Amino acid sequence: MDPHWNPPAEPDEIVWRPSPELAASSRLARFMRERGIETFDELMRRSTDDIAWFWDAVIEDLDIRFTKPYTQVVDLSQGDPWARWCVGGKLNIVQSCLDKWLAAPTADRAALRWEGEDGSIRALTYSQLHAEVCRMAAALRRLGIRKGDVVAVFMPMIPEIVVAVFAAARIGAVVLPLFSGYGPEAVSSRLNASGAKVLFTADGFYRRGRTVAMKELADQAAALSPSVEIVIVVRRAGISVPWTPRRDFWWDDIAKFERFASAEKSERTEDAERTAGTESAASAESTESEDPLMLIYTSGTTGEPKGAVHAHCGFPIKAAQDMAHSMDIGSTDTVYWITDMGWMMGPWLVFGATLLGATMVLYEGAPDYPAPDRLWSLVERHRVTVLGVSPTLIRALMQHGEDPVRAHDLSSLRILGSTGEPWNPDPWKWFFHVVGRGRLPILNYSGGTEISGGILGGNLLLPLKPTSFSGPIPGMAADVVDETGNSVRGQVGELVIRRPWIGMTRGFWNEPERYLETYWSRFPELWTHGDWAAVDSDGMWYILGRSDDTIKVAGKRLGPSEVESILVAHPAVAEAACVGVPDALKGQAVVCFCVLQSDSQPSDLLRAELKEQVSRSLGKPLQPREIKFVRDLPKTRNAKLMRRVARAAYLRQPTGDLSALENPQSVEEIRRGV
Repeated sequence: MDPHWNPPAEPDEIVWRPSPELAASSRLARFMRERGIETFDELMRRSTDDIAWFWDAVIEDLDIRFTKPYTQVVDLSQGDPWARWCVGGKLNIVQSCLDKWLAAPTADRAALRWEGEDGSIRALTYSQLHAEVCRMAAALRRLGIRKGDVVAVFMPMIPEIVVAVFAAARIGAVVLPLFSGYGPEAVSSRLNASGAKVLFTADGFYRRGRTVAMKELADQAAALSPSVEIVIVVRRAGISVPWTPRRDFWWDDIAKFERFASAEKSERTEDAERTAGTESAASAESTESEDPLMLIYTSGTTGEPKGAVHAHCGFPIKAAQDMAHSMDIGSTDTVYWITDMGWMMGPWLVFGATLLGATMVLYEGAPDYPAPDRLWSLVERHRVTVLGVSPTLIRALMQHGEDPVRAHDLSSLRILGSTGEPWNPDPWKWFFHVVGRGRLPILNYSGGTEISGGILGGNLLLPLKPTSFSGPIPGMAADVVDETGNSVRGQVGELVIRRPWIGMTRGFWNEPERYLETYWSRFPELWTHGDWAAVDSDGMWYILGRSDDTIKVAGKRLGPSEVESILVAHPAVAEAACVGVPDALKGQAVVCFCVLQSDSQPSDLLRAELKEQVSRSLGKPLQPREIKFVRDLPKTRNAKLMRRVARAAYLRQPTGDLSALENPQSVEEIRRGV
């Protein structure tokens, strides 16, 4: 990427500033006041210089409940990659997510609100969710599931998915969330790699007006996975499914094993329901701080998926801290983040929202079905206060104009969030002005599965420019470095982290060397995240794409998002994806795929016009070699653009794992275009 980087906004283009009242009332400002910290810069210094002090303060602020106090906040004796947290302590994180609210007014507030694509709506209060979790935890124990067993969750975004995650964690099992759109091979590869013993699934679910038969896919995966002994099925679509006796169980049937109406009833039945190593069938298992809580597999551009291991005293705390300090989420908020449980943001929403006593919103279907206003109607119907999207989704919804947004009352919104990929300026401004009415902050959020949340983010103390991040999230010692590992400003470099943090993955499942090679081998003692980033003269941060997506044209490094931003600024272009392809003269050349607005038509004239627009902005050497017009781009269900797939399809190379794609037909679309 060219080191002579120009920010995407003018140096003085600050479009949002928090009012003094808003800043002072934020959770982050309160956290600082209570600890005698006067400025955000001072907080950043203390949070990264003295990580033991900071994370101890976060645990206190979040009211994380320990059954045995820890004796040491962090132990670095085995090196930064293998930091151990809350040493000597015991906690089961579910008790802080659910049990602690039972004696508070929060018990009667909604923990989750759910809407199906067919319009059905359900809600569970904290006390109701706790009771459901206790029932399923007891059922799992009755089925012989014990601490340390891996429990896979391959389900649509329905209330039972939250119950399953918490029930498994409550008994000390290791939760393995799986993307609901995976095919059987992708599911089985993760089941086998983890040694999963239980698989939660559903008969089917609804997506874009059709019924997706999920149980059949789960059966195919289980047949390839010898470790799976139990399959638990939720009735969602009401369709007939194949059945394997003594392996398959209906959710409702096993939930009837126990009927815990409350924690008090659980205590009354203690003697009758005593099981080995636990007080009662539904009690929370005693777990060490570093005991595994969750295993999330990530798909890289190459190689097999990586299983990031997360602990009870890790992922949930980082998720809730980011929600509190970056997103300003509290117990009165209703949070809807468009995601799937198989992506990191699904568990992030579940653990983070409940640790803070907030309400999460789950939606089963597509955010633009049956009409392009579905997302905005959800916000209005559930009075969402914090909405999280991806830039790709906004680019798609922009094509329908402002009317679908204007048709709904979005006055409940106070925070707009975004994650998944870099923004282009025009979609960012549309989201800011049309959805946020020019008054709501867009709090960019970037990190990853192995981070347990964000490295960079916005907050309610600092101003914003289009597409920017306010800076690192407190506790994250982020930096931008050149190829020798030295800090740089005003130019593009690698995003790194200089100090451990509590949410850091505890390595890859059964692959410690791969973990070290992936994150710790590029620069000595630095976590290298794999993103290009830059910091401008005003201290604003920018993510410019994955460093492995970088295009190198005649020695000049170019981020695909730079070209894509120029293309989508043209009134005819709705979406764009740019990749680098081999070129005998320049090493690589730029090839772009454009989805046009509904009122625009492909033509050689438009193609030439777009090439010239890029040439004017970036210089003639970086002009695209080709621009192809397509009807769709390869994206995941949470609307993340998959450039590696577009590149492989263009070059007619193997596209690798397509299990995460929402729209596999887009691959053939690109091939036909070629």
